[in-house]
Amino acid sequence: MKIAVCVKQVPDSWAEKKMVNGILDRENVDAVLNDLDEYAVEEALRIVEAHGGNEEGGDNTVTVISMGPERATEAVRKALSMGVNDAILVTDPQLAGADALATSAVLAAVIAKGGFDLVICGTESTDARMSVVPAMLAERLNAAQLTFASKVEVDPATSKVSITRVTEAGVDQMHAQFPCVISVVEKINEPRYPSFKGIMAAKKKTIESRDLAAVGVSAEGAWSLVADATPRPARAAGIKVTDDGTGGEQLVAYLAEKKLI
Repeated sequence: MKIAVCVKQVPDSWAEKKMVNGILDRENVDAVLNDLDEYAVEEALRIVEAHGGNEEGGDNTVTVISMGPERATEAVRKALSMGVNDAILVTDPQLAGADALATSAVLAAVIAKGGFDLVICGTESTDARMSVVPAMLAERLNAAQLTFASKVEVDPATSKVSITRVTEAGVDQMHAQFPCVISVVEKINEPRYPSFKGIMAAKKKTIESRDLAAVGVSAEGAWSLVADATPRPARAAGIKVTDDGTGGEQLVAYLAEKKLI
């Protein structure tokens, strides 16, 4: 069983972000492995561990696939230190500013060549919050789509995947056959902390780097562009109410002014 996990390096959630010429400035902020992708990595590892493990040379393997600049190797190594077998990073200057459509085209091309049974993703990246790449991958790969999974069960013998999906209407049980694209929610598991042994092993592992020519995808760039972006205004000092017996009336007047009541 071969599992691919799509991961992304994103600006730290606490970092101050800004747009430069319609593109998010990633060079001047701290970058980390997308938090929601860690759940996908963990779930992939749990699946292979439940079916014999992912020892080197074994039948079960987990490969992380990412697209980004060279510094994205830092995020990829975090996944390797968790216990992933292999890693592929697609990096090319022509991909700067790529949107979800371009990203899914590149990732799908890499996945298609790898012959993976399962593709697991986090629900979304914390820098874009679009949650569309898993569905786009399924469409491009002509694979089944099981999204927002809170539980995943895999039977390699029958190539069957079952998930539990919580919606506003209730709990859904969904099934599909290999190949399949799955996205998992953050409540599905608790990602493991890399052990010292895992960190040292990750440093020795080779991250396969590919450019667009190696992937076999033309450089179409972004299919959508940010036409304008306005920085978030500075936080106002707020309103201080001195209760001289009319504090309640002042509060009601303020809420009414803001159309909250």
